[in-house]
Amino acid sequence: MLKMMITCFLAVAVPAALFAQQGGSEELKRKQAEIQREIDDLRSTLKSSRKNTKAGLLQLSMVQKKLRLREQAINNINQQIGVIEGTISKSKGEIERLKVELDTLKQQYAKSIVYAYKNRSNYDFLNFIFSASSFNDALRRVQYLRAYRLYREEQASTIKSTQVLYMDKIAGLESSRKEKDLVLQKQEKQKDELEGEKKEKNAILSELKARENEISKELTTKQKADNKLKSAIKSAIIKEINAARLKAAEEAKEKALAEAKAAEAAKAKEREREREREKEREREAEAIAKAKKANEPAPTPKAPVVAKVEKPEPKKEVEAKKPESVLEATPEGFRISGSFESNRGRLPWPVEKGQVKIHFGTYAIEHTKLRGNNPGITLATQPGAIVRAVFEGEISRIFDIDGNWSVLIRHGKYFTVYSNLSSVSVTKDQKVSGGQMLGRAAANDEGQGEIEFLLMQENRNLDPERWIRGK
Repeated sequence: MLKMMITCFLAVAVPAALFAQQGGSEELKRKQAEIQREIDDLRSTLKSSRKNTKAGLLQLSMVQKKLRLREQAINNINQQIGVIEGTISKSKGEIERLKVELDTLKQQYAKSIVYAYKNRSNYDFLNFIFSASSFNDALRRVQYLRAYRLYREEQASTIKSTQVLYMDKIAGLESSRKEKDLVLQKQEKQKDELEGEKKEKNAILSELKARENEISKELTTKQKADNKLKSAIKSAIIKEINAARLKAAEEAKEKALAEAKAAEAAKAKEREREREREKEREREAEAIAKAKKANEPAPTPKAPVVAKVEKPEPKKEVEAKKPESVLEATPEGFRISGSFESNRGRLPWPVEKGQVKIHFGTYAIEHTKLRGNNPGITLATQPGAIVRAVFEGEISRIFDIDGNWSVLIRHGKYFTVYSNLSSVSVTKDQKVSGGQMLGRAAANDEGQGEIEFLLMQENRNLDPERWIRGK
């Protein structure tokens, strides 16, 4: 009976463990499919770009991203192999254990069959029952014979179910081995693709090396435009901060004046009460004097009226995040700042279709002298593509940088900048919502759409790629 219970437990527990492993494996396969889709999209975009334009920073950025994705795909496959190997190892252990258990069950069953064969005649059974010392003993012997017969039937059933589990395990092991072979083939294919993409990257770098002087001039022009943009943004943000400080100072002054007026009014009221009390005392003194002259009993003086002073209830201290910047001193500024922060990593892209051409911060193109420092990210898109606000806010400034428009939006203490726009569809001080159209992307010298997208906390530049959601 115990053996049968163990076998039943295994029949439930083993599939549950396998289901958990399959869940992890399915998640890895889903991620692998997502990575492959992104690689395919990049391959298509890169192919189209190379047909229409010379090798440039956009192609290099895309092939570098494709390499990173390919390495992620290989790492994902390695994890899948690890899961499969774990499944194979567990299956081997289960098969060995089931084999031992099956052999033991067969030996026990064989012994019971031999015993039954040796005592197979009805005379032996009757003799066993009627040789009992009492009627109750005879009943126990009958129950024993029935239990022994049931035990043999259970043994046969347990052997059959264990044999089924054993064969299923062997079939599962073979399936896992085939799956591992297929995944290993995919791994080899991914490694071959990786080597091909490394060669593709080197080819683009060689072309960039040949165009180094030309691209260097483009980057120099961009750096000058970036400096003008940074100067205009810094000036605009300083004005915002100064205006916020002035407003806060005026509000504090108004609050202090209101408190002073309230205190003065309270003092005046108290002085009026004191005059009333003084008059009451004078009237009482006159009444007492008149009573003395007329030999009448003096009136009982009234008890002085004492103003009841209500003690204010102690304020409950509520822990709350305090404003860190004068730009979030107002309730609205504080709300938008907090909401903006809570959406870090989930902000939408400012353009529907785009690729990062130049990443944030300092960069250096290998095998060339090309260097730079990007205050935001440079996004390649279609000429005339709609540029949208990534979050609700207020238009702080709109300015012209070398013939193209730039829009600065304030989100509490945060600012987003959308530069290199051919046209603008918003106005200064306008309230905008997330996703609202701001303008259209301008084209660069090669006829490709391109915008600069910056993200700032006051005058400190942040990496926008850490705030917008991944593609």
